[in-house]
Amino acid sequence: MSDVLSIDPRTGSVAEVVAQETTPEEVARLCAAALAAAPGLDELGRAGRAALLRSLADALEARREDVVAVADRETALGAGRLNGELTRTCYQLRLFAEVLDEGSYLEATVDHAGDTPMGPRPDLRRMLLPIGPVAVFGASNFPLAFSVPGGDTASALAAGCPVVVKAHGSHPATSQLVFDVLVAAAREAGAPDGTLGIVHGLQAGAALVAHPAIRAVGFTGSVTGGRALLQIIEQRPDPVPFFGELSSLNPVVVTPQAAAERGTRLGTELAGSFTLGAGQFCTKPGLVLVPAGAEGDQVVDAMAAAVRASSAQVLLNEGIAASFGTLSSGLADAPGVTTVARGTDGDGTGFTATPLLLSTSAAQLPEQVTDEVFGPVTVVARYDGEPELFSALAEMPSSLTATVLRGAGETQLPLAVSQELRTRAGRIVYDAYPTGVAVSWAQHHGGPWPSTNSQHTSVGTSAIRRFLRPVTWQGAPADVLPAELTDDFTGIPRRIDGVLQLPS
Repeated sequence: MSDVLSIDPRTGSVAEVVAQETTPEEVARLCAAALAAAPGLDELGRAGRAALLRSLADALEARREDVVAVADRETALGAGRLNGELTRTCYQLRLFAEVLDEGSYLEATVDHAGDTPMGPRPDLRRMLLPIGPVAVFGASNFPLAFSVPGGDTASALAAGCPVVVKAHGSHPATSQLVFDVLVAAAREAGAPDGTLGIVHGLQAGAALVAHPAIRAVGFTGSVTGGRALLQIIEQRPDPVPFFGELSSLNPVVVTPQAAAERGTRLGTELAGSFTLGAGQFCTKPGLVLVPAGAEGDQVVDAMAAAVRASSAQVLLNEGIAASFGTLSSGLADAPGVTTVARGTDGDGTGFTATPLLLSTSAAQLPEQVTDEVFGPVTVVARYDGEPELFSALAEMPSSLTATVLRGAGETQLPLAVSQELRTRAGRIVYDAYPTGVAVSWAQHHGGPWPSTNSQHTSVGTSAIRRFLRPVTWQGAPADVLPAELTDDFTGIPRRIDGVLQLPS
């Protein structure tokens, strides 16, 4: 098997050999171990798994300096960004512990036997159970929060599902380091061996998805990668759920009133948003609809000034850099597209991209500008009046986010824009920017295809729902029921005979 190399994106040179690509036999062993661990992880119960998640967070915190140093060397994201990401990672582990403590995620429901308008009803009791071992694919752009210790892993473990992670090739050393930290902490917390596993290499990832022990797949990446995994899943004798976060344009609408009131500020902030993290956020605004006229010119001029003052940014890996070069050039050459501003090019060292601002007409929106380009580029589409704006919005693909920048007290146009965009966005942002996804109970990070292929979120507490399945017990004696479904249990919210009852 081939070496798994850790490459420094600032120089393009190999920093170390992390491991050997995982063999099919080793993938099978890890999957079998995960399957064997599933009953024990479930038997830890909500309290045991909550303690496990908190232990994982504590262990990562204790190794913060080492983790951030390795991650920065592999990603060039900077210590400040990575320290924040590690804080987020630990927070979401602890938040899922709170989800377990609170317990409503189980959807525990009891319908006692009795008469109904349809006739006699048997005793029925329903709740959600872990789906089984989960394959998680780490994302390139978040080496911690969407990788080995990330939200998919946290939510799956909270659900009671062992996890086998496919480490991303952009940061294999970071992946292996945090995996080793997590495994040691899990063992100390009493989790069964096999609760966590890791594989390296593309073929190992394919074998992982195909293995019969795997009952669901969590993936953050490209549409191409997602389709490849879906094809493997469809060829299984027993296709399993695939939860993919894939592609997103994230359109932004600047209303004429907003442009008139604070156009220069909006332009500067928009440039900061689309270049943040070298434009490698899944929520990067890829298309900004700006009104024609002098007020809109202020927005575009400020964006252009910020871009011209910028310099080449380091991308995560060679493939992303090559793709950015090809796609951004094609976008700039698309019919009706002009280059407004360009940052300063780099010296050719490492994997870099130069920020780029393009412009086109909303009335004749080229098809190319509605495709996601990963990296620091965005397109401004100028619209002359609301008919042109809404015609352009009708051409938008579905996205993770859509943003409306309003004037003070403005409601009529923002409401109409919201109604148009809510059919094709999972999160609508007002008077802020989409490049930030809070981890919370109310968060939704998803949307219709091609942003995701499911109705679920990959960020926030309801992400746990992906890795659970409902089971109903009919006429069951009390001694075979889960504790949460017995009559005397009062520790979590439950719906009893149609009435929601809170813990006493």
